[in-house]
Amino acid sequence: MSIQACAEIVAKGDPDRFRVIMSLPIPQREKLFPLFAFNVEVSRAPWMATEPMIAEMRLQWWRDAIEEIRSGSIVRNHEVTIPLALIVREAGIDAAALDRLVAARRWDIYSDPFEDRGHFEAYLEETSGALYEASALAVGGSHSELKIASFHGKWSGLANFLRAAPELKRLGRQPWVSGDDEAFVSLSRIGLREMSKTGRSRNKHLAVIRRLGILTVPTLRKAMRGPECIWSNGLVFSEFEKRFRLLLS
Repeated sequence: MSIQACAEIVAKGDPDRFRVIMSLPIPQREKLFPLFAFNVEVSRAPWMATEPMIAEMRLQWWRDAIEEIRSGSIVRNHEVTIPLALIVREAGIDAAALDRLVAARRWDIYSDPFEDRGHFEAYLEETSGALYEASALAVGGSHSELKIASFHGKWSGLANFLRAAPELKRLGRQPWVSGDDEAFVSLSRIGLREMSKTGRSRNKHLAVIRRLGILTVPTLRKAMRGPECIWSNGLVFSEFEKRFRLLLS
């Protein structure tokens, strides 16, 4: 199975991140495309069936695949699983964290709101945070850099979630804990403040991580204007702006 197949999945399912990854050197692309193709496949699994049981089965399929990778056994034949297994084993990526990523996506199946803010933040950390940790290791980062990578992933996950919030609501999901829209604004403010503390390290591995979240800071800044900006699709960026930001990064 080729990296090209993974790249095509990302191009279709996550075009913004596809553009960013394509801006990186070829060796880094080859490491990141299987991870982000995995993320695309897992994130869309809950939406591919109207029956919750079928969606649960789709996610379980991925959990079983991750267990095969973790145990070192023969991995099921799929255009993503085989290149993913190679990256996970070569880079020493924690397969248990990828399993938690899949498990956290169960929230996407149902219409229940998050239990509380802690539940929401855990969702961000276990999905986007874990993905960024794995990405840092894939491009050669050390375990000492994982905390910062997870940190960037969490707030990137928030930015992505806020951009998707109007569509989630349209589809009958409850995008927040108790309908307190101001909580989105408050969390965006916290994310911006905490990200500013990381500065612009010259570390080449963390530079890749920042690049993957190129729309995080501008999205959170827009969200701070108020809930009306979020619900009116005011967090959407034009293709020109996306390309311009990538050019400047």
